[in-house]
Amino acid sequence: MARGNVKREKLSIVKEKPRKETFYFDYSLLLVMLFLILFGLIMVYSASYYEAMTTASIGDPAYYVKKQAMATAIGFVGMYVVYRIPYQTYRNLGYIPYVLCYIVIFMIIPFGYEANGARRWIDLGGVIRFQAAEPVKLGMIVFFANFIYGYRKKLNDFRTMVIMLGLAAPVSILVWRLTENMSSALIIAAICVVMIFVASKDYKRYIAMGLAAVAAGAGAVYYIVWLSENAGADATGVRGERILAWLDLEKYASGKGYQTLQALYAIGSGGIWGKGLGQSIQKLDFLPEAQNDMIFSIICEELGLFGGIAVILMFIILIWRMAIIASHAADLQGSMLVVGVMAHIAVQVILNVAVVTNTIPNTGISLPFISYGGTSVCFLMLEMGLVFSVARGIRVTNYDV
Repeated sequence: MARGNVKREKLSIVKEKPRKETFYFDYSLLLVMLFLILFGLIMVYSASYYEAMTTASIGDPAYYVKKQAMATAIGFVGMYVVYRIPYQTYRNLGYIPYVLCYIVIFMIIPFGYEANGARRWIDLGGVIRFQAAEPVKLGMIVFFANFIYGYRKKLNDFRTMVIMLGLAAPVSILVWRLTENMSSALIIAAICVVMIFVASKDYKRYIAMGLAAVAAGAGAVYYIVWLSENAGADATGVRGERILAWLDLEKYASGKGYQTLQALYAIGSGGIWGKGLGQSIQKLDFLPEAQNDMIFSIICEELGLFGGIAVILMFIILIWRMAIIASHAADLQGSMLVVGVMAHIAVQVILNVAVVTNTIPNTGISLPFISYGGTSVCFLMLEMGLVFSVARGIRVTNYDV
């Protein structure tokens, strides 16, 4: 066969370029967080300007929102610093975060500052003032993430569970007794229990503990009702009266049930679409702590049921994004750090909404990122820095062809 008749085929070979690993950054999580913070600043101003304007010692309608904005700016700086630090660095701290929690709690004795009838703040010479429970929450998240990582091969042992619960209990009790902050004590306990529960593979014992806690709570309520009927409401104490008010708001409308009743009036009067931003009536000296624990009721009054559900959905998205980061974390320590932050925010949102709607007895719990409180927003953003740091440890592989 002639050489010219031979057809040669050219083979085209596509060479695959080397794969590149990049850092993961969750922009959806960042956008949701920024929305909640900015929305919180708007609602803090809306809920507080009348009180600030009519208080002789303040006289500035923007007083509360200015302080909240300053705390938010400090929180952003702290969040970025924590984000840039590899979270694996905290493994070397050992029991240091746990010991620091005790130091902060006991600082309330010499440096305690009383406000609204509670000694919950630490005042360092008037220059720095913060709520003691907030850094304790962060410290317990870091400590338990390290502890669970160190005992990852023994998490299903009953002895390990007892040790972890034994480490969490004293901190929660001290926060309750020394800072007179039962709600924060419950949140700290819930954070630790959720972290232990998620890390463990044997859920049965934790379910049994949960059922026992519910039974104990029901028994406590029954005892308080019995005591009030036989010895009077005064014999039940302050927290007992809150439970009695929860069961019968109208009977205690002039006492412990007043704040919750006003919150329900605000929610009911808002209807579906609300009265309009800034048009709340209840914040005009009817609803105490409108910009703090009860800000969700002002949201519902001004923006209606639609606004309240929208805020809850934003928190659900925030928690969902954190759950994705936790499930893809590079190691158990990173996963537990995110689970701890997620538990903190989720528990606090659930309890705040439950209190405002009278689903549970009234106790002081703020709405994360939205309620007024400089210490709360600062330490929440430090916690979010941990979440973004864990996300940064996730490697995403890209192929350039």
